[in-house]
Amino acid sequence: MSTTLLFAILGLAAGVAIVMQQAINTSASETLDSILWAGVVSYVGGTISMLLFAALARAPFPSLDAWARLRPWEWAGGLFGAIYIALAVYLIPRIGTATFFALFVAGMMTFSLALDRLGAFGIPQKPIDLPKMAGAALIVAGVALIRR
Repeated sequence: MSTTLLFAILGLAAGVAIVMQQAINTSASETLDSILWAGVVSYVGGTISMLLFAALARAPFPSLDAWARLRPWEWAGGLFGAIYIALAVYLIPRIGTATFFALFVAGMMTFSLALDRLGAFGIPQKPIDLPKMAGAALIVAGVALIRR
């Protein structure tokens, strides 16, 4: 199997995992009658899973020096993940999974183009060209069609 095909399959699997996560989180929010506690359940499960993955991969624990070098904004990934989970669990029952993820992808692509252009947070700087802008416009058009 080529690396390109493997990466495409893994990227698709990541998309499936995100949709599954939000479907399960939405169910947990209904069971617990709380969007916020459903997010806590998700993060506890995710933390346990990541600890298990690290143990299975025998990933060495970072040194105290490495932990000390973490910049404050590098801790914010969890914050943005929590915002995402709360918004997804709130919106999916109201607008549907397909509409939510269409909007989600449109937001991701728009902001991804900006981050690539700026080279922010250590991401390699990449120019925004006409084909990329056309692709983003097609995604936005897809959102409009899905919302109909």
